[in-house]
Amino acid sequence: MKSSIFALGCLLSGLVSMAQAPERVKSIFPASTVVYENVPYAGDTLRKHLLDIYLPAGAGPRTPVVVWVHGGAWMSNDKYADMGYMRNTIQDILAKGYALASIDYRHSTDAVFPAQAQDCNQALEFLYQHASQYKLDKDRIALIGFSAGGHLASLIGLSNNNAVAVFYPPGLTSHFKVRCVLDFYGPSDFLMLASNPDTAINNMHNPVSILLGALPVERPDLAKRASPVTYIDKDDPPFLIVQGEKDESVPNTQSKVLHSWLTLAGVANELIVVPKAPHYGEMFDAAEIRARVLALLEKVMR
Repeated sequence: MKSSIFALGCLLSGLVSMAQAPERVKSIFPASTVVYENVPYAGDTLRKHLLDIYLPAGAGPRTPVVVWVHGGAWMSNDKYADMGYMRNTIQDILAKGYALASIDYRHSTDAVFPAQAQDCNQALEFLYQHASQYKLDKDRIALIGFSAGGHLASLIGLSNNNAVAVFYPPGLTSHFKVRCVLDFYGPSDFLMLASNPDTAINNMHNPVSILLGALPVERPDLAKRASPVTYIDKDDPPFLIVQGEKDESVPNTQSKVLHSWLTLAGVANELIVVPKAPHYGEMFDAAEIRARVLALLEKVMR
């Protein structure tokens, strides 16, 4: 798949204006955006245990927050990835009064699954516990993810009410609840993916095997544990699922089967298959998709 300390430190870490933000995101966010950059969320010094918080101008003390989970086959990119081609979506989210928090997580080449799930859960719990410091509403948290980030957003959103111990670092439990998941072309079922001859993931050089540390066909237990569809039940949050018809990296059947399982469980969800669209790109930043994103946020976050 292509994509494409603590305590006082938390308070002082990286409060900057957009003029000081990384060059590649400067033009995306309004100049009035308040940014907390490189906030450590895990109490250590790992570069991949950092997050950024973007507050809209005039944010009140309880700002609902959309948490951004980047793509990159679980092995590349960072918390600024996917923003370049989704700039209108980001601007609309901020214009509607939502904060954006973009998180980094450990790459699969450094730590195999479930390290990535642990990092996402730890980042979300940090945002929950420190919400008042950053003018966030701890009770209004949504997830948006792209490709590998779509997989992680779906996995965290669906397993949030299942208390899967291995998805948390030792000693950590979650108090946050996910209001909704916005899943852009994330894989949902690794066993189904492994059975598709066109995906060719049954070798140790593909991103899924690297993520799991094993071939899915040899460790179906790991593949099932890492698959979002495993955790679907009637109490899960609503989903908006978006994928390209011509996705060359994640078959669109992955989104279709997620949609079907959610529907069978009685979970509110919508599937948008974008005609002729590839795995990622500006076609996903279209006005009609942005409207559906905002409609779901307005429904569940207000």
